[in-house]
Amino acid sequence: MFCIRSRPPTTKKNEHYMSSPRITEHRYSCYPDPRYRQTRFSSRRIRRRVVFKHGDCNVVQENVAKRRRRYLQDIFTTLVDAQWRWTLLVFALNFLLSWLMFAIVWWLIVYTHGDLDEVNYSNSTFAPCVNNIHSFTSCFLFSVETQHTIGYGAKQVTEECPEAIFILCLQSICGVMIQAFMVGIVFAKLSRPKKRTQTLLFSRNAVICQRDGELCLMFRVGDMRRSHIIEAHVRAQLIRKKVTLEGELLPFYQQELKVGGDGIEDKIFFIWPTTIVHKINPMSPLYTLSAADMLKERFEIVVILEGVIESTGMTTQARSSYLPNEILWGHRFETLVSFKKETGEHEVNYGLFNNTYEVHTPLCSAQALDQLLAIHGTTTPNPTGEELFL
Repeated sequence: MFCIRSRPPTTKKNEHYMSSPRITEHRYSCYPDPRYRQTRFSSRRIRRRVVFKHGDCNVVQENVAKRRRRYLQDIFTTLVDAQWRWTLLVFALNFLLSWLMFAIVWWLIVYTHGDLDEVNYSNSTFAPCVNNIHSFTSCFLFSVETQHTIGYGAKQVTEECPEAIFILCLQSICGVMIQAFMVGIVFAKLSRPKKRTQTLLFSRNAVICQRDGELCLMFRVGDMRRSHIIEAHVRAQLIRKKVTLEGELLPFYQQELKVGGDGIEDKIFFIWPTTIVHKINPMSPLYTLSAADMLKERFEIVVILEGVIESTGMTTQARSSYLPNEILWGHRFETLVSFKKETGEHEVNYGLFNNTYEVHTPLCSAQALDQLLAIHGTTTPNPTGEELFL
């Protein structure tokens, strides 16, 4: 049974509540029951996410051969991706070990030259390798001063020992390299495009409703910052299980969904929140799914927003996903952009970003709707408000 109704029932209680559709046996129950939230059946069949709502991938790499060696071979990326506490710990250990290593080298130089012998302290004709070095502690302090070019002036290398001059040059070069490496890691961590995604928003739910006579899947994307994402484009993929003609099971079969700001092109002019549209036509994987099928199907729609950060010129990517129970059938997003005559500016109210309202939408699949409209010789739903059955 397929049916179309002119407007859905609304009550004061569910006026701003977003709920999933319910299919009942009653002849006139063609629209979601306001009291209905989620069926037991769908709650038991919720698929484990591949991509979380905040964009992280729910993937764990196991049984990787020589994992630690591979990570150490790309130590820069490893430290950039690591948490701050581990990066700072590596910084501290790196500096401390370099100070200690060169302090030992300086101690060996002055020890073999006799600078630490007390008899030479009072010998005015004795020329030490390093002035004012009397113990290992003095060597450690001199190592720190040399590596960071502090130069207090009390301790200094003389011309007596060529090896001391060589170690002085070597430690100065090593100190510059270590600091440059660490500064590069800190800068890379602070300027990662991944952090830019924290201000890119995806709507909590996706919706399915009609636009220009076609069933469309819609979701909303937004950017909180004043600096924009240029060359922004959106992609969407449907992930679900599939069995091939040969009987091969593909547990995570990916199908591309054609999406765009107007349902045509994936590039968008991203200056305010935009509703991304996927037209459910014969080329869509959702073409045969009805509202009832949404409660039974197990799939995930992964949405990806990519673009160039205007302020840095770096490419960023934001991700989110929608499960079947997060797709609201028969809803449409509220308008959140308005023009203020007082200021002459367009105002975006992000308080309405996730808000939807119920609209007149058939509960059958897009395929069944096309067949129904072809039989009745029309391309739009019945405007008179009468029930239409097949």
